[in-house]
Amino acid sequence: MDPFEAGAGGLLKQPTSVWATAGASVVAFMGIGLVDPILPSIARGLDATAGQVSLLFTSYFLITAVAMLVTGFVSSRIGGRKTLLLGLAFVVVFAGLSGTSGSVGELVGFRAGWGLGNALFVSTALAVIVGAAAGGSATAILLYESALGLGMACGPLLGALLGDASWRYPFFGTAFLMAVGFLCIAVFLKEQPKPARRTSLLDPLKALGHGGLASAAVSAFFYNYTFFTVLAFTPFVLDMSPYRSGAVFFAWGVLLAVFSVIVAPRLQRRFGSLKVLGGSLVLLAADVLVLGYGSHTTAVVCTILSGAFIGVNNTVYTELALGVSDAPRPVASAGYNFVRWFAAAAAPYFAPKIEEWTDAHVPFVVAAVTAVVGALVVVVRRKALAHEAEELRPRHATEDGVTVFAN
Repeated sequence: MDPFEAGAGGLLKQPTSVWATAGASVVAFMGIGLVDPILPSIARGLDATAGQVSLLFTSYFLITAVAMLVTGFVSSRIGGRKTLLLGLAFVVVFAGLSGTSGSVGELVGFRAGWGLGNALFVSTALAVIVGAAAGGSATAILLYESALGLGMACGPLLGALLGDASWRYPFFGTAFLMAVGFLCIAVFLKEQPKPARRTSLLDPLKALGHGGLASAAVSAFFYNYTFFTVLAFTPFVLDMSPYRSGAVFFAWGVLLAVFSVIVAPRLQRRFGSLKVLGGSLVLLAADVLVLGYGSHTTAVVCTILSGAFIGVNNTVYTELALGVSDAPRPVASAGYNFVRWFAAAAAPYFAPKIEEWTDAHVPFVVAAVTAVVGALVVVVRRKALAHEAEELRPRHATEDGVTVFAN
């Protein structure tokens, strides 16, 4: 089934509640790349080093990773709608406070609170979209990845446009947009039935006992280190004005969106999920290596091009995480994200440190190596991951009342 086909199951034929959740998800993902074009401006404005400013990502994703163990616990008790609203409220408050920061320490702390809200929202949003979307989980995942790609593309653009006047304005802008998202969810999303069984804090960790899910999470951990080296460290290497940096990462985000939503499903149908993932990770490693050693123009081109490989990887990893084990989707997603977001916290911290210890090239060598390690995990653990592979699952099955199509 093509998720873009006309009809009730088509990608664009969705209930209003799904569009409201997807729209708020766009803004949530905008918050990840928002600071990219203004990182040098923040460093100058708060008299901070590149390493200190990179902690904006580290604190954000460290809290996000730990909070993944809490999201299912909360949503299974108060419901998906209330969890989304709670997460959005946190983001509105802490994004606004980020704009008032008087020191880099305050800003890092406020970003941590922002990360908690984002974890509550993003993990629950995927489950809500999967549960409410017309067309089954394949369409729902593409909707989610569309929101991710659009948010990743628009975040740097918004950061550049508002950040050119002051590095504080992008934070205030995000708080306003998330407040709009809060209102949309409150108005258009009805409360969904609570799970028959409440999720415990340990359920996501227990889910990782499944070999396939653990393998997907470990591979994604190494991949995410590469991903966030590009996202958090490259702006300092490019050393461009907010407008130019924003344009680079906007183009990067456009490629991410196009390849995650349009290209990845077609590649999966032709070659199978695992071959596509392994090949994309190797190509990403080569791209990052050239980025680190090329000229400034080459670095710009490779930064933009990396969005294509990242888009493909994001789609395949999400599908693997949701379908490779028998755990409920929210639980599997929480366990998977708990592992992989630690790499998103580590890369922004270690990349500047590695540069201090060596030079500006070596952080990209490390990022290339981690991408290759991620590919090796896919190859070595192929049998455990093959539950979702096209060649071993050429049929569709029904799970939890929705149709799941082979990839």
